[in-house]
Amino acid sequence: MTDRDPAMTSAFTERDVEQFFDTSTQNYLSFWDSEGVLHTGYFADGNLEDYKAAAEHTSQLLADEAGLDAASRVLDVGCGCGNFVFYLARRAGCRCEGLDLSQERIQFAQRARAEADAALAARMTFRHGSATQLPHDPRTFSHIVSQDALFLVPDKPRSHAEMFRVLAPGGRLVISDFLQPCEDISPRARRHVYDRVRWSTGYSLVGYQHALERAGFRVRLARELSSHLKQTYQVLGRTAAHRAELAADPAAREWMLAFAASCNEIGVAIDDDEFSWGMFVADKPASAA
Repeated sequence: MTDRDPAMTSAFTERDVEQFFDTSTQNYLSFWDSEGVLHTGYFADGNLEDYKAAAEHTSQLLADEAGLDAASRVLDVGCGCGNFVFYLARRAGCRCEGLDLSQERIQFAQRARAEADAALAARMTFRHGSATQLPHDPRTFSHIVSQDALFLVPDKPRSHAEMFRVLAPGGRLVISDFLQPCEDISPRARRHVYDRVRWSTGYSLVGYQHALERAGFRVRLARELSSHLKQTYQVLGRTAAHRAELAADPAAREWMLAFAASCNEIGVAIDDDEFSWGMFVADKPASAA
């Protein structure tokens, strides 16, 4: 169980993470979803194959836990291509800002915003920036959300402190994130799960709770969801293999086959308890500064 603060043990820097996602975004969009859906799905109600529906179900679960309304002011840390910002702004009518380390993904989100209905676009902003140096005043947001992004931050305690700082007293943090369930990671999992996306080290489910508590949060909910993580990669692996058969471009075919192989390896890492996924809900105490 990893309950340490993985702040200074990282092999990858924020610059490494930024460069990886800037250079890989178009590949992911061409395969996963051209609209920018790039997060883990929650498979329920008999759905075992529809990745996009499962990904939307994840957004629904997080939004339900957040309890947003039109007066909410939301920050999505690690917003990627901005889909969750769009989802929340439409669903709750709230103001929502997305921040991401990848300039390429922020530009994608900004282009989508420019094509949106004017009333919806007015409730959304996107900004390039780091979770360890949030460009906001203290107590700015009523809610902070994040989907499968914070695990990539090399200095995780600093990102937690920053989110606590910009969240208003009584505000809520709702996140899904990848987990490192065990201390020692095999070379196989290190290659196919961690190094593949420039992820250095992470928390177990319990370790994540303790880290949030050290930052000042009161954890209300922590759920381990590895079965949904495994189903996500099984579906994506099969989809990649099928699309590789149809791909006319040799480079695209090679990328899809490599991704399909990685999905199989990721499934092994999940089975070996070297990779997991969780959901967390935490509040900033009303008495906090």
